[in-house]
Amino acid sequence: VNGMMTLLHKEILLVAHPTSIVFALLGCLVLVPAYPYSVIFMFGCLAAYITFLNARETNDVWYTAVLPVTKRECVLGKCLLVVFFQLFQLLFSIPFAILRSALKIANNPVGLDATVAWYGFGLILYAVFDFVFLTAFYKNAYQIGKSFVLAAIPMIFLMVATESTAYIPALVWMDSCQPEHLLMQLPILLIGILCYALLVPLAYRISAKRFEKVDL
Repeated sequence: VNGMMTLLHKEILLVAHPTSIVFALLGCLVLVPAYPYSVIFMFGCLAAYITFLNARETNDVWYTAVLPVTKRECVLGKCLLVVFFQLFQLLFSIPFAILRSALKIANNPVGLDATVAWYGFGLILYAVFDFVFLTAFYKNAYQIGKSFVLAAIPMIFLMVATESTAYIPALVWMDSCQPEHLLMQLPILLIGILCYALLVPLAYRISAKRFEKVDL
């Protein structure tokens, strides 16, 4: 655990781009009355892309290679950083989602509201993006743009699917903050948690295995 915290600490101080912090704080956008809230997840994915781009431009791979860490630990540090910002963004948004409900702000006319189901969809989106992006990037630890484009395809599809649920009459309960409807949404949140808990560690293992074969 101490080793993981040390790796994360190094990534936050030396690798994380300042915009990543800004993107993480954009979870507060759930307070905006009319806004496609799935865009918040896109910001979480952009944070990973910009941070990896910054790491490449500052030769972080070579710097980390001279440290007393293995290639697997190099990958672990980056994965921990991505997870840290994404989970921070979602957790940071919760008080604002509760405040929105307390203020009785009208239902979001643009798409899905910040409901329990929305958080479940967000975790699924993050899980799929991380899996595609990380495994593609660590094939050579250089082609960040290509990796992001590949990961952006399912990301955009899931964003559209998330917002579309608000327009399907049979799924109207997903767009409701009524207590009984929130309970109905719990399975979606659990599925999201399960997807994230399975796909991200799997992405790490595949990425670490690929990176070990990369000739630095």
